[in-house]
Amino acid sequence: MALNFFDQFMSPTYMGVPLMALALTLPWLLFPTPTPRWLNNRLLTLQSWFINRFTQQLLLPLNVGGHKWAVMLASLMVFLLTINLLGLLPYTFTPTTQLSLNMGLAVPLWLATVIIGMRNQPTAALGHLLPEGTPPLLIPVLIVIETISLFIRPLALGVRLTANLTAGHLLIQLIATAVYVLLPMMTTVALLTAVVLFLLTLLEVAVAMIQAYVFVLLLSLYLQENV
Repeated sequence: MALNFFDQFMSPTYMGVPLMALALTLPWLLFPTPTPRWLNNRLLTLQSWFINRFTQQLLLPLNVGGHKWAVMLASLMVFLLTINLLGLLPYTFTPTTQLSLNMGLAVPLWLATVIIGMRNQPTAALGHLLPEGTPPLLIPVLIVIETISLFIRPLALGVRLTANLTAGHLLIQLIATAVYVLLPMMTTVALLTAVVLFLLTLLEVAVAMIQAYVFVLLLSLYLQENV
């Protein structure tokens, strides 16, 4: 029977109950909660340092009005980072490989940035649809192109995250299957393939972190245009 490599991306169920909710809530249980003590342990200190540094780096180009999004963007970054990294463990499920989940995150957040721009500075928000100094003949075409590019932003956010994680998981499964098949027949080739698998796993760890950062960074750039 041929293996279906896409079975790993199916939403898991147990006794007919979907486990997507468990996969989404479990990462929050892994983070320690801050204590009222004056001195925290090493894990809490490292967690606070990472969140503070990321928030400062993310909000550096934003205006003061965009600083209200600090908690939301930092929480989204930690959430995506944890889910992506946990999905690399054996016998786990990665919710961010589902396009529906990624679009459910991208569309409301992108729409919120657009609504903020239309409410606070409608002239500047609409001015992005037509660059200054455009020849009169190109005005209708550029307005249509810029409008399409505006509405395609959430799709690009969701598809980018889904495609990168899905491709990485498929490559890992393909090479792991090759190692399993070649091990009894060609041990040397199987060991070399296992080294490639180890390097690819390290690459996927980096991709999981980078894609979470890119998702939040692009949202902050969209917010920067509208505050």
